[in-house]
Amino acid sequence: MYRKRFDGMDCSIVRALDEVGEWWTLLIVRECTQGSRRFDEFQSGLGIARNVLTARLERLIELDILERFPIAERANTFGYRLTSKGADLYPVLVALMQWGDKWLRPNGKPPIRLVEHASGNPVEAVEVRTTGGPALTYRDVRFAAGPGATKTTQNVIENRNDRVLGDQSEES
Repeated sequence: MYRKRFDGMDCSIVRALDEVGEWWTLLIVRECTQGSRRFDEFQSGLGIARNVLTARLERLIELDILERFPIAERANTFGYRLTSKGADLYPVLVALMQWGDKWLRPNGKPPIRLVEHASGNPVEAVEVRTTGGPALTYRDVRFAAGPGATKTTQNVIENRNDRVLGDQSEES
């Protein structure tokens, strides 16, 4: 099935989704954060078809999210592990997990709690905030042009800020 490409859009969210927006991709990354390394571990943990898993692993290697490495105790066998780029997806997974725990658990009881290994303290909710400040919503954040902004991006920024922040008396 053909999927639309968004190469022409100057948006980091679109570009990120172009690489990791297919749901098997994030589930494979999740499995890596849970210690899976071998093809058969991914397959049994996810219940994914071999051909789909093979294609996704190859794509993740191509995108430098995973790397292949030889497994010493098994001749001619390779494992897969996250690169730095892949490990940087961990907060995204935690944010998705926390959102799912809040909105999709009918009994309000999350199946897993995240705690810091060293202290046992609970992991805080992933939030957008300024240094030392309170949690912010999208209504508290103004977009500003970054160094890579094009004229089109600047127009998007102005339009967004006017629509979201322009008249604070209106409800969205």
